[in-house]
Amino acid sequence: MIQLLFTLLAAEAALVLVLLFRTPFRRLALLAIDRAKRGRGPVMVKTVAATMLVVLGSSGYSIAKIRRRVGDLGQLTPTDQVLASRHLLEASLMGYSLFLGLIIDRLHHYIRELRTMKKNMEAATKQSRTLEEAKHGSVEEIQQYQKEISRLNEQVQEFKRLSETKTGELKTAEANTLALQKQSEGLLTEYERLIAENEEFRNQLQSMDLRLSHSDNKKNT
Repeated sequence: MIQLLFTLLAAEAALVLVLLFRTPFRRLALLAIDRAKRGRGPVMVKTVAATMLVVLGSSGYSIAKIRRRVGDLGQLTPTDQVLASRHLLEASLMGYSLFLGLIIDRLHHYIRELRTMKKNMEAATKQSRTLEEAKHGSVEEIQQYQKEISRLNEQVQEFKRLSETKTGELKTAEANTLALQKQSEGLLTEYERLIAENEEFRNQLQSMDLRLSHSDNKKNT
């Protein structure tokens, strides 16, 4: 389960990096996301996300249940510590995976909006040039054209402001992605440490079992 979540997290981080930088792979990623959002794709994604939320809630409940034993026993057993750490790691990985999925969806949406705004700006600029060239007509037509030009210029300025806003949001998403990558590296280090502690706990339990069995043999003899 943890290996699968790490693989999913790495794939989502790679997809975010592809979307952030203008490369040939970016177009392929956009096409793949567009196809995934058609037909039954959104239903499947929502189903997987809901399942992950349920498992996340289950992991949180398991962690809370294990921590309640501290009040009963005074301290956690090595097995409970390993289980609590494992559930915490799984919950963290699922949370980061869901958050990266949301970032991918928003990046795809903003990139599409930026492309649409650029096309609208180019069309408005062409119309403005055409209207400026047509100023040689009658006075009434010139006045109408001037009004149309001013309106188009306002639209161009509005599109520029929207483009700057979306660019800022993309930079913010990039900063969040880099922060998540650093946290993922920390989680990987924590996971390796937990594996080492788990092995140590197992060795201790085996040694305790051997001692108990040895003492039982002495009592029988």
